[in-house]
Amino acid sequence: MFDEFYGLTARPFQLTPDPNFYFESATHRKALSYLGYGMAQSEGFIVITGEVGAGKSTLVAHLMQKIDRAQMTVGQVVTSNLDGAELVHVAAQSFGLEVEGKDKASALGAIENFLHDEARAGRRTMLVVDESQNLSVEALEELRMLSNFQLGAHPLLQVLLLGQPEFKQVLAQHAALEQLRQRVIAAHHLGAMEPNELKPYIEHRLGCVGWQGNPEFDDAIFAEFHKATGGVPRRVNQVATRLLLLGAVEQRTKIDSAMLAAVIEEMQGDNAFADRDNNVGSAAMPSSGPVKHVAAVQAAPEAVATPVVQELAQDQIDAILAERDSQIKELQQAVVELSRLVEAKSGDTELPKEWVEKIAGMDARLDEQERTVRHVLTMMIEWIESEQPAQVAAA
Repeated sequence: MFDEFYGLTARPFQLTPDPNFYFESATHRKALSYLGYGMAQSEGFIVITGEVGAGKSTLVAHLMQKIDRAQMTVGQVVTSNLDGAELVHVAAQSFGLEVEGKDKASALGAIENFLHDEARAGRRTMLVVDESQNLSVEALEELRMLSNFQLGAHPLLQVLLLGQPEFKQVLAQHAALEQLRQRVIAAHHLGAMEPNELKPYIEHRLGCVGWQGNPEFDDAIFAEFHKATGGVPRRVNQVATRLLLLGAVEQRTKIDSAMLAAVIEEMQGDNAFADRDNNVGSAAMPSSGPVKHVAAVQAAPEAVATPVVQELAQDQIDAILAERDSQIKELQQAVVELSRLVEAKSGDTELPKEWVEKIAGMDARLDEQERTVRHVLTMMIEWIESEQPAQVAAA
């Protein structure tokens, strides 16, 4: 509807990944650099993580367009809670191998023969595994075993793993994945777009479908646009689609702040942003999945879901500060009463024992509150530092 009204050749903000709309934000440019470095090594694992809708699949689709298929063969797998044997069969099928009805050993043999044939033909082989956070630890170990295939000293298979943020955490901390961690040669966490990238992103996608300036976008809306979506491409696409639809319905040639506010209010009303957590720009993590389940049992205490830690810490700080404010008011009242007492006993410089004890007790309670606040703030700082992407890359 709106594409016809605005004279566009297609819908510019579709939610399905399309490499033709690829926009190279700063974080995507960095991800491509890591991918290029990793692929140049011709071995091991490359890991790209990011929030839901951050553009991981679009990035890989763009990469696939640039690959010379005469030099490289690529198999692609989108997982769905696969165990080890299932993953082996799905990987074989991604390379066009007929393994249906065969056992795991036969499927592994077919993959190894295929890899040898590709190497002899002068082609490298890569397996791209999307939604890696759904894989069981057993399946990840099978991937590691597949990466062991060699022709002489030449590795035959490289693996690109794409996943949501919890996969980065599990990969960094799960005790059973140490050997796989040692084979990660490049890793990058795909972040959101910066505020100054939002306008170029929207205009880029519109330009891909013949946009000639109609509709015009008021520059004042982009800061609020970024705040509402967190700069996550899929959320930007959701809001932009609604804006264009509203513009077409109301016969508008300019998108302004009032229209944006109306669209955001409508989307919040129908839970279109239901996948968002308490932090703008971060998607909520799924509560299930084999990797996450096993990690919850076996991983170190630091693997507890950090958004929950943050929320608990903030609640604790709020409670401490509220209690402290109450105590300060109580102390202020005591000072007032003390001054009255001093005036009444102008010739007596010694305070009553109960007042001395009361003031000392309140002073001790304030010191304890101070220590508690510092402890919680230290915990939050450690949590923030533990979230750095370099954790996976260093492994």
